[in-house]
Amino acid sequence: MAKIDTTNATGRRKSASAQVRIKSGTGKCIINDRQMEEYFPSEIARGYAQQPLVVTETKGKLDITATIKGGGQMGQAGALRHATARALCAYDEKFKPALKAAGMLTRDPREKERKKSGQPGARKRFQFSKR
Repeated sequence: MAKIDTTNATGRRKSASAQVRIKSGTGKCIINDRQMEEYFPSEIARGYAQQPLVVTETKGKLDITATIKGGGQMGQAGALRHATARALCAYDEKFKPALKAAGMLTRDPREKERKKSGQPGARKRFQFSKR
């Protein structure tokens, strides 16, 4: 399949959800109407979110517009990474083997475990006393 002008995709991580639109351009990345550097002040989160572009060597060649909801900073970065990888596969199928080998197309299923009633946390128990 040949390249398409614009592509949309959705990615999720923990309780965060990201909708991404990619198109040919100069490498601009707009997240919730803000620049990526402003939205993700942490260099680690920015690097994690841009991994699909680095793997496919398209950094600086595509414009990304994203809407992210829910979760924390790293969860949102993971959702953006997942959505970008899926959008790149739809944009050009030759990227799929590299992204799949890097594990970016698989949704990370780990979620926060709920707190159980009568206990102080999800796994923590009150101290046991035999007598």
